Amino acid sequence: MPKKVILAVDAMGGDYGPSIVVKGADMARARSHDLEFVFFGQEERIQAELSRYSKLNKISRIVHTSEQILGTDKPSHALRRGRKSSMGLAISAVQEGEAHAAVSAGNTGALMAMSKFILRTLEGIDRPALGSLLPTRRGESIMLDLGANVEASAQALVQFAIMGAVFARTVFGSAKPTVALLNVGVEDLKGTEDLREAGQLLRDTPDLPLSFVGFAEGDNIGAGDVDVIVTDGFTGNIALKTAEGTAKLIADLMKRAFTTSIWSKIGYALARPGLTSLKDHLNPDNHNGAVFLGLNGLVVKSHGGAGAQGIATALSMAIDLARHDINERIAKDLSAVQSEPELAVAADR
Repeated sequence: MPKKVILAVDAMGGDYGPSIVVKGADMARARSHDLEFVFFGQEERIQAELSRYSKLNKISRIVHTSEQILGTDKPSHALRRGRKSSMGLAISAVQEGEAHAAVSAGNTGALMAMSKFILRTLEGIDRPALGSLLPTRRGESIMLDLGANVEASAQALVQFAIMGAVFARTVFGSAKPTVALLNVGVEDLKGTEDLREAGQLLRDTPDLPLSFVGFAEGDNIGAGDVDVIVTDGFTGNIALKTAEGTAKLIADLMKRAFTTSIWSKIGYALARPGLTSLKDHLNPDNHNGAVFLGLNGLVVKSHGGAGAQGIATALSMAIDLARHDINERIAKDLSAVQSEPELAVAADR
């Protein structure tokens, strides 16, 4: 567990660039201690923002580059020409041991491709997965994969389950997190062949560092009945965007309902404390930050449109995961189960 956490920050990523990234970094600084920030990007713009925050400025340095990955750039373009970009240099800092984690609000596809190319995957991991916290009725749950893999084999789903359980133990403190596979029904015969096989492997493998509870349906995601929901990246990304869209729809409908008449406005005044609490719980800035699990290094993805609060949340996640050595925990758990015959047979297929 590192005493001082050094974060490599892509200051040019996201919709707003250095102004919001640096402000978010100062908010994260106020929440933690023993930090150092290395900002990658256009030095003049970054320094202009850092000058506003004297305490942050003292624990920060800038690595200048005029190159950056745009939101419209394809992953293939990033791999060919992005190694000297603010995103590429931030990831390389982790690979070279100069930082404990990299954080970017930039292009997700480019970040995934470059992270996998530069850092490589942990031994025993076929594919990395993108995992994040989602608000639920009971608090928060973890969901993965959210877009790193369009398809996932049974073996990959099992690996996602193990990595998600480590993530849950790190952020929730659960000794043995509950894990479910997202499916079209809870019955054992439902779903694709890979889902059914993954479910069987998780049931039949003893001593897994998690508690597999079976299949979960889409309405279980928001219920928060389990700590970790596992699926492929195609399904997970659609589920995530649907949940975000539903939250915005509810907020818009409530706003409309409370402004239609004088009586509704009075009702809003009476209900305001509860509505404020609900708004805070559903605010994506309070749950921002998705981690690429399964790499030989820690990379956290912030939502591109995140405000300063959202950037601070993503940076705080990176700090917590670095301090808890999440990759070492994943490697340890994978090593413990790789000798299991059921998983060994599945891996050879």
